[in-house]
Amino acid sequence: MSLRSDLGRVRGLGSANEGTSHWWAQRVTAIALIPLSLWFIYSAVTLVGIDRAGFKVWLNAPGSILLMTLFVIALFYHMQLGLQVVIEDYVHNERNKIVSLVLNKLVAIFFAVSSIIALIKVAFGG
Repeated sequence: MSLRSDLGRVRGLGSANEGTSHWWAQRVTAIALIPLSLWFIYSAVTLVGIDRAGFKVWLNAPGSILLMTLFVIALFYHMQLGLQVVIEDYVHNERNKIVSLVLNKLVAIFFAVSSIIALIKVAFGG
């Protein structure tokens, strides 16, 4: 028999209080991706048939490198958040879940950083 109250026994065993911030991050990145995706599609269509030099000129135009960087960051962050939910919901083995979550985050960071480096190299490099 314990002298602790019911509230005292369950305190600390509830929600991790991380769901709301994750939910908001998914919604904000989804909303940010709408105009960024429309801009990206428009840009890709207008750049059909252009050579590397023309692409470099376009990428150096005011706003292009910024919008491309924002698109890449939002895209891979949104992807990572979505895959995290799938992993948390459907991977039941705790070890496999942790490994998958870490790999998910590392792969998203790798692809985002690689894409940004490629953009910078094309825009400002040789």
